[in-house]
Amino acid sequence: MSTLEIVWFVLIGILWAGFFFLEGFDFGIGMQFVLNARDQKDRDALYQAIGPNWDANEVWLVTAGGAMFAAFPFWYASLFSGFYLMLLIVLLSLIYRGVSFEFREQMPTIQGTQLWERLIALTSFLVPFFLGMIFTAMVSGTPIDAQGNLSAGFFDYVTPFTLVGGVAVSLMSYVHGLNYTRLRIDGPLRNRAMTQLKYLYPILLAGEALFAVLLFFYTDFIQTKTILMLILLLTLVLTTVIGWVLAVKRQQEIVPFILSGLTLIEVVVLLFTGLFPRVMVANNPVHTLNIAMTSSSAYTLKVMTIVVLIALPITLGYQIWSFWVFRKRIVSHKVVE
Repeated sequence: MSTLEIVWFVLIGILWAGFFFLEGFDFGIGMQFVLNARDQKDRDALYQAIGPNWDANEVWLVTAGGAMFAAFPFWYASLFSGFYLMLLIVLLSLIYRGVSFEFREQMPTIQGTQLWERLIALTSFLVPFFLGMIFTAMVSGTPIDAQGNLSAGFFDYVTPFTLVGGVAVSLMSYVHGLNYTRLRIDGPLRNRAMTQLKYLYPILLAGEALFAVLLFFYTDFIQTKTILMLILLLTLVLTTVIGWVLAVKRQQEIVPFILSGLTLIEVVVLLFTGLFPRVMVANNPVHTLNIAMTSSSAYTLKVMTIVVLIALPITLGYQIWSFWVFRKRIVSHKVVE
């Protein structure tokens, strides 16, 4: 296992973490089209809050998938073939979510607009839910054969652990979106977001505790990396508790938003740390895929590293500039000067 192989494993983890942080609040905003908005002005305000940025945030998903394909093609092949149906649902949800943002603007009637807005809410739930299921299934063990082929049945994909993983990622995204609503939008919509957070933070903490218990029974993470896993789990809980106190008790906005995003990042860090040096866990340990056996050539990784060193600062610079330009608060259809 070379240094570049380890670097690219870490970089892929960073790309997924960036995706969940940035697209997580987009998903949370999308779910609020049904779960928080009360009228068309509310839904218009939600759209304006993410309208300039949601498609740029999805670039992180494309980049993460592309990096897996180029850096670890055998990992990519096993994952994307074995989880084909789940990933197809994710792909279709992303497609319909994207066109729904555009079609809602073209509808001549309120009923037509609301149809697409409900689709935004549905797909904004489905994407994090199925990605959460995929990641937890990937680390809990799947039927991989000696050639690296993954052929699983329904109950290999759907377990208490994967269902909790899917719900947890969706709930974290929704909480992240509510914190973004408080940060970007004024008015009744913001007040309702605060009310929901009062009830959702305790539920999220209970979910994290259940996730930790299932992590012990469905993976070998705690048994093999006990101290590190306990530290990461404790950090996840503390981040949630601090965010809860600052958001609900002290009415802060920026720090709770950052902390709710950090919970998503910490889940990615926990899963990738527990996996290392593996990339997919097999039911038969002999067939488990690791970094060394799934990576591309050293030359490919070297070229990719040069490209990333050039492209990543440009991408980050553009996104920071974009968020700065559209930083002003929204009140229904108006912007607070």
